[in-house]
Amino acid sequence: MSQEQRFSTGAIAILGGTGDQGFGLALRFAKAGRKVLIGSRQADRAVKAAEEIRALVPTADVAGFDNPTATTQAEIVVLSLPFEHMATTIKGLKESLKPGQIFLSMVVPLASSIGGAASQMLQVWQGSAAELAESLLPKDVSVVSAFQNVSATHLRDLEHEVDADVIVSGGKDARAVVMELCKLVPGVRAIDGGPLSNARIVESLTALMIGINIRYKVPEGVGLRFTGLPK
Repeated sequence: MSQEQRFSTGAIAILGGTGDQGFGLALRFAKAGRKVLIGSRQADRAVKAAEEIRALVPTADVAGFDNPTATTQAEIVVLSLPFEHMATTIKGLKESLKPGQIFLSMVVPLASSIGGAASQMLQVWQGSAAELAESLLPKDVSVVSAFQNVSATHLRDLEHEVDADVIVSGGKDARAVVMELCKLVPGVRAIDGGPLSNARIVESLTALMIGINIRYKVPEGVGLRFTGLPK
């Protein structure tokens, strides 16, 4: 199997797939026909989430495991966790990761992880949560940043398209794979966000958008669109 086939048909592990945003993304990928592996620190919670997805999408190819087991079986590994659990989770995956995998970080270092406001950011020495992930992961695993700014409510609403752009940052080849992955979510448009260092800008938009949700009383969450781009 070629590398392109691996990424276009292989399993997608979503670590933190029991949380709102991770579950929503898992639901969308399963609806699109991809094999989805829900990962959690507690395997029974992941199994329950997989059962919930099958109840909503009877044709879904989905299963639940602990994080290391889900990681071992996937070609693309998505991390959708609160920032405070990020480092320990990644360190627990060292024996499960394999060369050539793509590691997609949805993590945002919000101040709420240390008791502050969700509309404020923490300063990360590496520059962003995605760059922190890259510093902790093996060099032969490609790190990409994406999906931080998509509403969990809209992801879970299968009756409607998700009206949002997704900025994808990372190495050129891995970035292209994740941009294709975005097409599995109806309504989502992938935006080429350039190198991984730009993740620090994209992650900070999440805090801004949370503040907008609060001020404008939009509990379901606002979306992000870029105008003027060529079709």
